[in-house]
Amino acid sequence: MIRNYFKIAWRNLRREKGFAFLNISGLSIGMAAAILILLWIQNEMSMNRTFPKTDRIYLMYNRDTFSGEKHAWGTTPKVMAAVLKKDYPEVEDAVRVSWANFLFTAGDKKLNEQGFFVDKGFLDMFDYEMLEGNSTTALDAVNHIVLTESYAKKLFGEEDAMGKTVKLDSTDIFTVTGVMKDFPNTTRINSRTTVSYLLPWSYMKKLGWDDEWWGNNSVTTYALLKEGVSPEQFNTKVRTVTIDHSPEGNKATTEVFGYPLSRVYLYGKSENGQLTDGRIVTVRLFAVIAIFILLIACINFMNLSTARSEKRAKEVGIRKVVGAGKASLIVQFIGESVLLSLMAGVLAVLIVQLSLPYFNDLVGKQLFLDYGNPAFWAQLTGFILFTGFLAGSYPAFFLSSFSPVKVLKGTFRRAKAALDPRKVLVVIQFTFAIVLIISTLIIQRQIRHAQNRELGYNKNGLIYVSLQGDIGKRYSSIKQSLLASGAVDAVTKSMSPITQHSSDSWGFSWPGSTPEDEKLDFIRFSTDGDFMKVMGTQLVEGRDIDVTQHVSDSSAVLLNETAVKRMRLKDPVGKVITDDDEKWTVVGVVKDFIIASPFEPVAPMMINGPSAWFNVLHIRLNPDRAVADNLATIQKVFEQFNPHYPFEYQFVDEQYALKFDDTRRTGTLSSLFALLTIIISCLGLFGLSAYMAASRVKEVGVRKVLGASVRNITLLLSKDFLKLVIIAFGVAAPIAWYVMSRWLSGYNYRISIEWWVFAVTGIISLVIAGLTVSFQAIKAALTNPVKSLRTE
Repeated sequence: MIRNYFKIAWRNLRREKGFAFLNISGLSIGMAAAILILLWIQNEMSMNRTFPKTDRIYLMYNRDTFSGEKHAWGTTPKVMAAVLKKDYPEVEDAVRVSWANFLFTAGDKKLNEQGFFVDKGFLDMFDYEMLEGNSTTALDAVNHIVLTESYAKKLFGEEDAMGKTVKLDSTDIFTVTGVMKDFPNTTRINSRTTVSYLLPWSYMKKLGWDDEWWGNNSVTTYALLKEGVSPEQFNTKVRTVTIDHSPEGNKATTEVFGYPLSRVYLYGKSENGQLTDGRIVTVRLFAVIAIFILLIACINFMNLSTARSEKRAKEVGIRKVVGAGKASLIVQFIGESVLLSLMAGVLAVLIVQLSLPYFNDLVGKQLFLDYGNPAFWAQLTGFILFTGFLAGSYPAFFLSSFSPVKVLKGTFRRAKAALDPRKVLVVIQFTFAIVLIISTLIIQRQIRHAQNRELGYNKNGLIYVSLQGDIGKRYSSIKQSLLASGAVDAVTKSMSPITQHSSDSWGFSWPGSTPEDEKLDFIRFSTDGDFMKVMGTQLVEGRDIDVTQHVSDSSAVLLNETAVKRMRLKDPVGKVITDDDEKWTVVGVVKDFIIASPFEPVAPMMINGPSAWFNVLHIRLNPDRAVADNLATIQKVFEQFNPHYPFEYQFVDEQYALKFDDTRRTGTLSSLFALLTIIISCLGLFGLSAYMAASRVKEVGVRKVLGASVRNITLLLSKDFLKLVIIAFGVAAPIAWYVMSRWLSGYNYRISIEWWVFAVTGIISLVIAGLTVSFQAIKAALTNPVKSLRTE
């Protein structure tokens, strides 16, 4: 019997090649899109959840109130880990993680790579797979280092890396005591997915970068709780650890809590001091998109199958007369849809495999189809069967419900219902397509809105270089040589690139400040002079920091406009700001410029003079010379004064553009899936219009004989479909408005939703639907009426 069903199904597909093509095309595109989204969702949902001890690992957070608002952040004092291990019996182990960036020299290879400083228990806590070496002892000594598999190959090729030595920053020699598997793409430790090496925390102490100050929140701390420990009780106990260790005369107010590592990535957004929905919102959004794209593909199948009911009616009638039951007919029709789904599934996997490299570039991940995993084949089989059952369910029940008496008498056609299911399905299809079009337009407008926001400094022709090797020691000579070369207009040092801030502080006082003002948080920046000239910022009042003209400017500070407003300073120039034992004199006010997110308000900022610390060199290129010539000249200067390090630089405009990556990625994905949805919907509409035109061919012939024009017939055959699109727009518009309003609420600097977005979308939808339907309508209208009426 089953063999007979599939034989009939195959014959129907061969006989109706156009129907099969439309259905397989629509299903395969929908299934491929759904598979890509599901791969991405699976990766997102697995982030930091694959460690054997994940359920017991907690990232330590701080919580405090600044400017009347509660904030939570995931960096803590370096000393916290040792205190947790010593004073809290609930903690099995606690480790610290901090950034490391060194030049590696191995033979004739010199590579600048990023890694981690970690406590020696890091490898055992996270159970990273060691290819060579012992995870427990690999980081015991100050000169031991663990490399990732790929970085070991970069340094030593195919040679065994164990026991080999590498030189860091041309000074210290390290022995490779372990080689570990590369960090999996479901790992995000300290906000990074990939690192190249692990260094022992004892080396950080040797460099003098360790401290025991409870006010320096600069590292991430992970606590491994013992089996059976209640996280709630632990958080209650650990809440005051920072307060308890702060000086008596200056008690801290910062609370501490542990947050499950498994939730940090998806639920890590701070709102009023609580960690709530973050990336999970985007995951949910694309899960809905995947469901609807697949549903739309299935709706195509349903509509096309029920539209062909007239051709299958006699088959159903005869089968029922000879004794076929409704259940057997349902099985037959669902079997046909499963067969189609199987064909579409094979094509979908091929589409996914071909498009994965481009999709990975788009989402910034390394997704893949795991053909060697039996679970993959089980999931794929289940996915195909589910799609086949979903697509074939309604047509199966619809076709199997025909009365054999009416069918064989030729009177089986049903009277027009007030609510035609096929029309409802078309409305659902286009509703979702229109929602995606509106959303795409709004997301793109939001991106452009932020990109066009006044930046406050000139990012063009500006580069920065990390202060590595001898750059700091020989800075004066380097600066003089750069300025004398003609390739550079100005140079300044700072503690971080102008595209990001590495420090913020509170606890300042000034004339007229109140105790509450001590909780005003300032972004910290620094310069050794020529800040305005290098950065291209604008001076509102006062002057720039200039130690050559003003020796006292070593303790000078610039404020931005927001800082002046929040500090309530009417005449800020000359005011003294106190920071514990340090005093800073305000010499100028700069116009607000964006250093953090372009979607957020500008925060209060202090730009401190030369007594601050420096990590980066900013260089303003000479605009009258070619950029390539400038860079070649600058490289020669650095090779002269810093010969052991490669000359590596970053363009500020390129780094600033990266701030839009996440939002731009969301917009691109929305555009892509909106396009796919439209294509799938139009495939279905094309098929429906073809069957509609075929079913009304004699009516068209009569109308042409009676004098109807091609235009009149085209409008007649198209208007019903265009009405459905208009209804879909009416349903989609408020849904899209609500969804996008919620999305935009996540940005402080955002657009308003304009009416014209909906008008443009409505016109686009009608034009697309009109073009799709009119092709078949015009074809029917141009048919010779003699051919269509000769059988009457």
